Amino acid sequence: MTTVETGDVRAPAWRGGFGRLWSAAVLSSFGDALRTAALPLLAATLTDRPLLIAAVTACGYLPWIVFGLLGGAVADRVDQRRAMWTVDAVRGLLVAAFAVAVALGHASIGLLIALAFALTTLQTLFDNASTALLPALVDPAELGSANARLMTGQRVAGGLLGAPAVPLLLAAGAAVPFAADAVTFLVAAALVASLRTEPPQRKPRPAGSTLRREIAEGLRALWRDRALRGLCAATALCNIGMGALIATLVLLVTGWLDAGSTGYAVAMTAYTVGSLTGGLAGGALVARIGRVRAVLLAGTVQIGALLAMGSIRHLAALGLALAVFGFMGMVWNVNTTTLMQQRTPADLLGRVSSAFRTLGVAGAPVGALLGGAAATAWGLNSPALLAAAFFVLSVLALIPVLKVDVFVVAPHDDSTTAHVTR
Repeated sequence: MTTVETGDVRAPAWRGGFGRLWSAAVLSSFGDALRTAALPLLAATLTDRPLLIAAVTACGYLPWIVFGLLGGAVADRVDQRRAMWTVDAVRGLLVAAFAVAVALGHASIGLLIALAFALTTLQTLFDNASTALLPALVDPAELGSANARLMTGQRVAGGLLGAPAVPLLLAAGAAVPFAADAVTFLVAAALVASLRTEPPQRKPRPAGSTLRREIAEGLRALWRDRALRGLCAATALCNIGMGALIATLVLLVTGWLDAGSTGYAVAMTAYTVGSLTGGLAGGALVARIGRVRAVLLAGTVQIGALLAMGSIRHLAALGLALAVFGFMGMVWNVNTTTLMQQRTPADLLGRVSSAFRTLGVAGAPVGALLGGAAATAWGLNSPALLAAAFFVLSVLALIPVLKVDVFVVAPHDDSTTAHVTR
């Protein structure tokens, strides 16, 4: 293992593999935003039963809990580039077929639920393979900046461009957003397929190795590493708090603040702008204090933002708090992902990545239920205060990580997955 300075930051070159991966990720995020916004709207036209409508959204979480660890193990077995473009091609064909069904009037709530479940099941392989592939496309010093550019581009495409485009596309027909999503999947598949990477270089699997044993190996690696264990626990606790906040934010704005739908739009815009700023400017913070301390600072500042949301009854204060929360949230996401990629041996990266994601997704619905219960029992502002409590626990879980050196896999050791021609 090689020790590196946690604050080392360098921008990746756009030419070559990273530029194409970035383009594919941003394009897919735009299509995902179209589909995510259009699915519940279509569901509401097919049934008036809230439970069935909610089931469409729930099926976007369930496959991660059921198949997330399996997707990580498969990602560590296969050529990640090939897995990614194949999954995107299959998803493109599924959504295209669904668009045809909608256009012909054959859509049903059962078909919507099946589509949401199938797409997210495939996503468990795609996302873990993507996380494992990125370190093979950029130099170690470029990894943090590469993650920041990926996440910022995805936020712009999904938050600022995709969602507002849905009403315009729906005006042209109920099937149009899904047809556009299918096109983005297929174009993204072509971009990933064009990456010039060599096949992964992995040690032969031991005789009798099974997916179950490989999943267990990844979980053991996560548990035994003090820094990874702390980062994963902190992320899981954060996601419980996030689930409580997101599930009830509309009630906080429209009920407690009495700001209506306009106020909710202002709040979401403030959060998006803060996130984008964090993606663009967070590198300077990392260069000054290092990645681990940047994560710790982000969580600490977010506690203050959550306390302000739950105690100051003014829309301007909420907007400012959400902007700060979004800024620090992007700092958190970029650097926890980068630290996990730096610290994990390449042949385990898919499995460790899947554990992070699975725990995070599992925490969100738990937090949503807790947030709803808190709002019912103690008032519409209480979920934000509950979220602050979980963020306090998250920051406490991070403290042991400060005492651990951050190391990465040496570029030319036996664990390197692939080399890219650039």
